[in-house]
Amino acid sequence: MNMSDSLTKQSVISQYLPETVTPLGDTIEAVFAPSNIALCKYWGKRNSELNLPINSSLSISLAHLGTQTRLSVSNEDQVWLNGQRVAVEDSFARKVIAFIDLFRGAQGLPVRVDTDNNIPTAAGLASSASGFAALMLAIDRFYGLKLEPSQLSAFARMGSGSASRSLYHGFVEWQMGVRDDGMDSIALPLVTRWNDLRVGLLKVSSDAKAVDSRSGMNRTVATAHLYQSWPLQAAADLARLHQAIAENNFTQLGETAEQNALSMHATMIASWPPLLYWQPDSVAAMHNIWQARAEGIEVYLTMDAGPNIKLLFMADAEAAIQQRFPDMDVIAPFA
Repeated sequence: MNMSDSLTKQSVISQYLPETVTPLGDTIEAVFAPSNIALCKYWGKRNSELNLPINSSLSISLAHLGTQTRLSVSNEDQVWLNGQRVAVEDSFARKVIAFIDLFRGAQGLPVRVDTDNNIPTAAGLASSASGFAALMLAIDRFYGLKLEPSQLSAFARMGSGSASRSLYHGFVEWQMGVRDDGMDSIALPLVTRWNDLRVGLLKVSSDAKAVDSRSGMNRTVATAHLYQSWPLQAAADLARLHQAIAENNFTQLGETAEQNALSMHATMIASWPPLLYWQPDSVAAMHNIWQARAEGIEVYLTMDAGPNIKLLFMADAEAAIQQRFPDMDVIAPFA
């Protein structure tokens, strides 16, 4: 048996915790983590238990859009989402409490979790990434663990892979790592700032996805022959994105991000049964974006595992693009 197969989240995390984990006080102030959009996508795992990726990835944060989370001592475990209490048997509540159990132990004191998203939950806008990143930061502060940034990133990744990147703002690279325990599979922020870079959000649907990202990823890796070429392309795309960021080359960044996203979706479509997150409005928006480029407006698209589209453009094109997409929300990641 491969050594990595015997490792669990608990066995890895427990090595970095004190013997006794108890709250420092009754509550903490809410902590925030931004959502992020991957320009080079993470798709496929080398270890499902620890959420270790097959390829490295690179993202841009969504500034003020994300998740705020607060922990408090309680007489029973409670999970509140956007001001509404979630039933303990609900899958969301179970995931949150199971993640907290990794740190407090099964006999830990009950807690109340208040988490608020200002983005649609489970609709392809990576709310799970900001959610687990904020929860990890809240756990660290609530229990006074004082974990290193690399440890916070590694542990947040065990809740949701992309959460490793949501601990930071701006451009962030999640390095795939090679260690069996995954402690080198962490995200690191890039120092480069593009103050005039803009991300536009086209919300095609705010409904929960019929096939969640984890299930879609597993299906793709297991059944799509097209997937065999994905790790090589992702590595090449990552290098091109680093070059584009270093040289302030928006055209190269946009072209690479768009091809990377569509290539990832091509592997999903090649899965069996076919996996297509796009909706008719998604396709209509794609054609509108390509027509805009044909008319000289430099704008590119990217998509995660969902129907919603994210546009990449520079500040000087914002007015023209906003006119074309009046319902678009514009984010300035470095504002």
